[in-house]
Amino acid sequence: MTLFRQIYTLLFVLFLLVVTSLSYVQFTETQSFLTKQMESDLNNTSHSLGIMLVPDLEAGDIVGAETLINVIFEGGYYQEVKLTWLVDGKQQVWQNPITIDGVPQWFIDLDLFKTIKRESIITSGWIQLARLEIVAHPGFGYHELWRTMTNATIVFSILFLIAIISARIGLTWILRPLHNIAEHAKDIANRKFGPDLTLPRTAELKSVVQAFNSMSDQLKQIFSSLDEEVGELRKKNLIDQVSGLPNRQYMMGQLNSWLSEPKSGALMMAKFNWLEEVHSKYGYQVRDETIRLLSEKMKQHLDGVTPSVIARIAAYEFAFLIDSSEHEQTSKYLQTLIRTINQEVSKAGCKPNEDFAIGIAERIGQMSVTDILAQSDNALQKALQDNQVFHWFETNEKQLFTREQWRDHLNSAISDGQFKFKWQPVLLNETESVLQRELYCQLEINQKMVQAGQFMPYVELLSLGTQLDKSLIEAVHSKKLLEKNFEPIAINLTFQSMGDIEFHQWLNKFLRASPLSSRICFDIPEAAIYSNPEACEALCTIIRDNGAHFGIDHFGRQFGSMSYLQDLRPRYVKLDQSFAYYDESEHSSELCRALINVAKGLDIEVIVTGIEEEEQLERFIPLKTNAYMGYISPPIAID
Repeated sequence: MTLFRQIYTLLFVLFLLVVTSLSYVQFTETQSFLTKQMESDLNNTSHSLGIMLVPDLEAGDIVGAETLINVIFEGGYYQEVKLTWLVDGKQQVWQNPITIDGVPQWFIDLDLFKTIKRESIITSGWIQLARLEIVAHPGFGYHELWRTMTNATIVFSILFLIAIISARIGLTWILRPLHNIAEHAKDIANRKFGPDLTLPRTAELKSVVQAFNSMSDQLKQIFSSLDEEVGELRKKNLIDQVSGLPNRQYMMGQLNSWLSEPKSGALMMAKFNWLEEVHSKYGYQVRDETIRLLSEKMKQHLDGVTPSVIARIAAYEFAFLIDSSEHEQTSKYLQTLIRTINQEVSKAGCKPNEDFAIGIAERIGQMSVTDILAQSDNALQKALQDNQVFHWFETNEKQLFTREQWRDHLNSAISDGQFKFKWQPVLLNETESVLQRELYCQLEINQKMVQAGQFMPYVELLSLGTQLDKSLIEAVHSKKLLEKNFEPIAINLTFQSMGDIEFHQWLNKFLRASPLSSRICFDIPEAAIYSNPEACEALCTIIRDNGAHFGIDHFGRQFGSMSYLQDLRPRYVKLDQSFAYYDESEHSSELCRALINVAKGLDIEVIVTGIEEEEQLERFIPLKTNAYMGYISPPIAID
């Protein structure tokens, strides 16, 4: 029971006790007063009637005596009058029935008034003439007692209602700070640190609110310090201090992560020998400033073409990872890069289109990090050897289908539900039991199995992400995949679905209609949260309100604050695969530990991804992660 209900019940009982006590006192006092009043009236009547009857009794006038008694008896205050003549023993009786108008019979049956009777001997001198017996009628007492108690009950009831309503309103107002404290405590338990509570006027509550505000500020500061620590460790371990760009270690992790996902794109390797000339002419300080300015211009101009990762991997070498683009868009990116470089070359007093070279290698089919690095480096060496500005690595591998063919195949697969499924278990560290199963899809085209890595780039390029997500979610329901195992199923959502309001509405209706929505998890890419936080928050609210769950995929890949975790409150995060490929240095472990501590500090489960060998897994066990997944436990075909 809440404190409000306890206090309210206590006040209710106390007030009811007071009202009952007052009613009892009022009842007994009124009853006693009416009894005494009837006794007094009976005494007076008995005495006065005895005196008035003496002349008639002395004369033996029976009619006169009856007339006198009738006058008094007809007033209705007496139940019975009995006159006994002592001379001859003749007896006369007058009686009134006990019927009282306006008083319920059950009240009369309570027998609240005892019989009040007075007996007197009427004398004349020493001669006894008659015996007079008068019994008071209780009707007056019952009538007055009923009227008094009815009025008192009405008054007490009105006062009782007023008091109860006033107590409720007053308690609500008085205990409002406690209600705010309770809500604030729930927010703190959910790791949500809002603004400080307003201090109440009540001294005791004021100290409690101050304590809560202080605790909330300290917890907020702890989370902020962890977030800042992550930022500092990223700058220290993954950022080149001169250019402000990611370093080689970060680029290698992103390459591994990129190639493990179903995406398209290209890798460019560039060598800027003209920076060595700047160094020889003006010294290292001017060279470093030139590198910094060049890096800013490249980020400024290239981000407008397509998202990419730009890294400084050596003194005069840079790498450009375009993680989702076609040949035409890559060409546009290349032209923008060359134009930006020439502008900075001219400012440095060097000749444009000289002393720098770029090698480009596109991702085609299944490739490893070694393959893409070798192809881009071969293209770079070829450009340097031929004294060209750039060279595009040529491959004999042909695309499986043209864009239009992909459009036809994908539209047909989505509309007809032709996808086949696998799922990969996410295993708990301690028990190795299954925490959830991540769903993968593949497609059979012309009797050939096509993996997601081959068709997903075209899903993004052709803007079919929302339709694909709907098809896969409906397939989970139609194929009864949730009933095959008790573990939740994790479904990866595409970028397009994140900002699609129509998809949000559709998903809301689907989850409401699903009896097993609590066993569905949705993986939301971290990049989508940074690019469109409002849409992602709206989608997460829909998922949470319908009993489903969601997590953050590629956690830690983006350079930015982790404060979004407080707003979204995901159930889990999946650490980006790049962390599984970082070296085993102390700095890398510190960065992983800091990222994990940020999530675990908000009571969020941490899942490590990209685990292929036991040695990789052993590196993460001391970091207190919850679960892991990867090809150490490969995907399993669903029957």
